[in-house]
This record gives sequence, C-alpha cells and structure tokens, in this order.
Amino acid sequence: MSAFIIRRLLQMIPTLFGVMLLVFILFSLVGGDPSLVLAGKHLTPEVLANIRAQLGLDKSLPEQFLVFVRQVLTLDFGTSWSTQQPVADIIGSRVGPSLTLSGAMLVVDLLIAIPLAALVAYYRGGLTDHIVTIICTVAMSISALIYIIAGQYFLAFKLGWFPVRGWGDSVWTNLFLYVPLPLLMGLMVSLGPDIRFYRSFFVEELGQDYVRTARAKGLSERQIMLKHVLRNALIPVVTSIMMSLPYLLLGALVLESFFGIPGMGNEVIQAVNKSDFPVIKAITIYIAIATMVFNLLGDLVYKWIDPRVQLK
Repeated sequence: MSAFIIRRLLQMIPTLFGVMLLVFILFSLVGGDPSLVLAGKHLTPEVLANIRAQLGLDKSLPEQFLVFVRQVLTLDFGTSWSTQQPVADIIGSRVGPSLTLSGAMLVVDLLIAIPLAALVAYYRGGLTDHIVTIICTVAMSISALIYIIAGQYFLAFKLGWFPVRGWGDSVWTNLFLYVPLPLLMGLMVSLGPDIRFYRSFFVEELGQDYVRTARAKGLSERQIMLKHVLRNALIPVVTSIMMSLPYLLLGALVLESFFGIPGMGNEVIQAVNKSDFPVIKAITIYIAIATMVFNLLGDLVYKWIDPRVQLK
C-alpha cells in the first residue's frame, strides 16, 4: 500500500507539470494581452508599457513560465490584476460559500439518489421503476434556468418561503436561510441523472451469478442488497463521487450567480470578464491538484470496499 501511494504521488509530478505548461500556453499565447483590457480608455504606449511591467509581461516567455512554476510550488499566485488583493485571500474567502452550498447539495443528493436507485433497481420493470424513470426523464429535460427562475418567483417572491438571494456572515444562517432554495433548485437538476446513473449499476449487479447463488443459499433480500449488491455497486458510484469532489471547490456557477452567493463560481465569472489571469490560473491549478488527490483517494476507497481490488 505504501509503495502504491508513493508511486502515485511521484506520477503526479509530471502530470502537474503538464497542466502547468498547458495553462501557461493557453493564457500566454492564446489568451491575448490582458494589459490592453486593464488599460481601458487611457491606452497610451507609456501606460501600456507601465502595466506590462507591473504584471511582469515585459519579461520573456521562459522567465514568465519560471515565475509561474515558482508560484505553483509555493502556492502563492501573487495579487489579483483587477482588485490588487492577494489571490490566496480571494480564494480563501470564496471557498467557504461554495463548499457550504455544493457540499450540502452533494450530501443530500447521495442520501436520496443511492437508496432510491437501489429501490427502483430492485423493482425494475415494475410500476415504481416506471414512475421514477418517467419523473427523472422529465426533470432532466427541463433547463436549470427554468428551475431557478420559477423557484425564485414562486417560492421566494410570491410565497415568501425563502429569500430571493443573499448571503450572510454566519454559517448556520446561510445553511438554514440562504442555502435551502438554491439547494432545492440544484437537486431538481442533479437527482434525475444521478438516480438513473446509479440505478444502472444496481441493475447490473442484481443480474450477476453471485446474487442467484446467495438466494439459493437462503439469504434474505435485505442481506443480499446490503452486503453484496450495494458493496459491489458502490465501486462505480465512488468513481462518480470522487470525480465530482474537486469541483466542489469551483462551486455552482449558475446557482451562485443567480442567488448572489459570493463563492468560487461568482469569482470565476468575474475573473474571466476582467481577464484576471492570476485568479484563473490559481483556480485551475487548485482544481488539477484536487483532482489528482481525489483520484488517489478513490483508489484507496476501492481497496477498502473490496479487498480483492488490485492497486496498480
């Protein structure tokens, strides 16, 4: 196990270097000159040269890349080009709201989707399966914007059950006052595909030979579902969860924008609009690192779920 973890950690080094090189090329060669955006209406050769010197864009590309490598190694991406605030402070203040919303949405989604998927898979072909499948298909066919606009208008504006938008300083105030409505809207979008996705895994496992063998041995349906089917079906489910975990840091762009949540999603939109490359590059690197780390954790979880899994 230790050798596997060390080997995977070493494999992350060239992967991260490749991500850094790709990000640098995209922003330096393809992304254009941000100094033109920052100069605005006062664009003169002197102003442009001064801005480029302040941003370090007057250096050669190899020098700029070495600066970027040093920033990644120290996790210090300097200051924002648009607000002049340290990038670390900006991201630190935005991660909390994003995790509050996205984390709550992921937990509630799993608590509903996995048991319901197991239930409809067990009664596959029956009335329950057909009803849930139809509801999921209809829910998936409706745009997220429709849910958000309808939810804000009817549930918040007309009925007054929730605030239309906003965010506070208290975690508990946010969880019980500002999160419920965007959480509900997010679940309306995510539950349908997740239930159908997880259902396919349970259906596949219920058709395996070991299930028929367990029934022949006299095991109850409860034991078969909890001890055998659920354990084996969780491996692809864990894969799906681990792939989504890094993006909890990124937040829900659409939900944060419509509900006025000061999270990473809102920050990404503002950074893109203002060509704030330090913020965008920092978020990209953080997501890449989180993805590699959670992939490693996913493999370790596989081993814990099924000791027969061979780690490579």
